[in-house]
Amino acid sequence: MESNNVKGKNLEIFEVGPCKNAYQMGFLIGQRFSKMIKSRLATDLTLQNQLLPFAQTPKSQPLLQSLAITNKKKFPEYWDELLGTADGSGSPFLEIMLLNFRKEILPFVPQTTVDSKNDDDTNDDCSDILLVSDSMAVAAHNEDANVALVGHTYLIKGILSNGISFTAYTYAGELPSCAFGFNSLGMAFTLNSVPPTEEEIVAGAIGRNFVSRDLLEAQSIDDALKKVHSPEVSIGHSYNVIDIRTRRILNIETASRNRYSIREVGTEPFFHANMYLHLHVQQAHDDNSLCRGERAALLPKRSKSDFLSLLGNNKDAKYPIYMTGPLLYTLCTAVIDLDEQTFSIMEGNPKETEASFVFSMSSRQ
Repeated sequence: MESNNVKGKNLEIFEVGPCKNAYQMGFLIGQRFSKMIKSRLATDLTLQNQLLPFAQTPKSQPLLQSLAITNKKKFPEYWDELLGTADGSGSPFLEIMLLNFRKEILPFVPQTTVDSKNDDDTNDDCSDILLVSDSMAVAAHNEDANVALVGHTYLIKGILSNGISFTAYTYAGELPSCAFGFNSLGMAFTLNSVPPTEEEIVAGAIGRNFVSRDLLEAQSIDDALKKVHSPEVSIGHSYNVIDIRTRRILNIETASRNRYSIREVGTEPFFHANMYLHLHVQQAHDDNSLCRGERAALLPKRSKSDFLSLLGNNKDAKYPIYMTGPLLYTLCTAVIDLDEQTFSIMEGNPKETEASFVFSMSSRQ
C-alpha cells in the first residue's frame, strides 16, 4: 500500500472504505466535504449563470435525460456514488449532475450575453511533460482550472472491497478524478482537456468524469487502454497513462464515435497542453495551448528539475505555463517518478516549492 508524507499544506486527504456499496462511498465523501461542496455550488459562475438556467428550459430535458440514462446504464456503481455524494453533502442532485457533465452540456447552452464566456470554464488548461529514457522515467503535470476551484479540491483515498485502493485529486462534488490519480496496482494517470468543434460532439453520450473514475480501477496498461477508448464518449479527452511495473507511459487522445490514437512516450520529451497532437479531428484553435507549447519547446528538458522549472515557467505574461489568475489558476503540480515509484503533489510553483505529499506507489503484497 502507498504511504504519504504530509507537510501541512491546504489540501485535505480523506480515506474512505471499504464500503458496503458505491452509494455509501459517495455519501461518506459528500458528508466529509459537505461545506466545501456547497461552497463550490454557490460560487461556481458557470453552474449558476449557464448550466442551471439552461437546465430549467424544456430544450435541456432530452440532453439531460440521455446523459442520465446512458451513463447510469454503462456505470451503475459510479452513478450510485454520485447520488451518494449529493445526499451526503445535502446538495441537490441536479446541481451535482450538472457539475459532473459540464463539459458535455456547455456546448449546447445558448450564449445569450456578450460576456457569457467570461465565466465559462470549458477551457481549463493543463500542461504535461513526459519522458521515458534509460536514465529517467517521469510524468509531470500542472493541474490548471478556473480560479473558482481554488480551495474547492481534496484528495480521496478510496479502498475498494476487492482490496484495490486508489488516491485521486478531486474537484468538490465531482467523481474522483477529472484531474489525476493512481492506484495500488501501480497504475496512474493525468488528464488534459482538448477542445473539439461542435460537429465532433455527440449529445447525451458517456461523460468523461465517468471514464476517468473507471480508470482509477485499471489493473494493467491494457485494461486502462480499454477503459479509455471503449466507451461511446460525448467529447474527447487526452489521457496520460502510467504503469510503473512495466515502466511505460502512453498518451491516448480520444474523440467521440470511438476514435482514438496512442503515442508511446520515449526518449524524446513529450509536452502536451490542450490541443490534439496526433489524433486527427476538427478542434478549436487555442492560443493558450499553442503559446505554452512554443515556450516549452525552448526550455531545457534533461532532468526532473528541468521539468519542474518548465512547469513553473511564467515568463509569458499572457499565456504562462504556470498560471496565477485572473481566470485560470494552477491548483497544484503532480510528479510521477516511475523509477523511484513515487507520486508527489506540489502546492505552489513547482520550481521553488517542496512536495506537500509524497506517496509510495510500490506494491508490497
